[in-house]
Amino acid sequence: MQPEKIFDNLKENKIPSREADRESAEPQLRELYIKIDELLQQKINIVVTIEGSSASGKTTLGKMLKEKFQCNVLHTDDFFLRPEQRTKERLAEPGGNVDRERFLEEVVNPLRKGEIIQYRRLDCSTFTLLPAQKIEPNRLTVIEGAYSMHPTFGKYYDLSIFLDITSDLQKERIMIRNTRDKAERFFKEWIPMEHKYFDTFHIKEKCDIIWNVI
Repeated sequence: MQPEKIFDNLKENKIPSREADRESAEPQLRELYIKIDELLQQKINIVVTIEGSSASGKTTLGKMLKEKFQCNVLHTDDFFLRPEQRTKERLAEPGGNVDRERFLEEVVNPLRKGEIIQYRRLDCSTFTLLPAQKIEPNRLTVIEGAYSMHPTFGKYYDLSIFLDITSDLQKERIMIRNTRDKAERFFKEWIPMEHKYFDTFHIKEKCDIIWNVI
């Protein structure tokens, strides 16, 4: 699929109000709403994944979909490895930076069965798991974050979106949002891990929709 330039709302991190209808949304977002509506007419429950590199707008798009559809939005950032899991061997794996086993058990398997999700977030300040929060099944569930399409999980989603950002814009956003030390970790550690995962498993090419973030 040919990539499309993504809408200004995502670029500017603007979330449309709940009353905003399709006619007032940017064309790409409007087309996405229509596609999701079509899928909801065909199936009782659907899952949408939002992939892409750091600072590409995945969380913002997830918020937009939540505002529009009142859906569940889950984040792969809540499933990064705890310190004791970060072995040299694990981090060398493509997509090894995320706790795939826990994500499969706590999110993917319950989604497939239409069951309640017992969702434990990783507290990045203490690197401990927070108490599970109970998430009831919803007709639409959005999974946003890199590694959400890892082959370990199989094809549990109905629609996939890839947000493609240039390195210059990504660097600009990361420098604004983070301290210098944390930004350096993005550039030297986390972004190379993401690219290794994308390239190894051809994630962008597998997505149904590709948007260029401008």
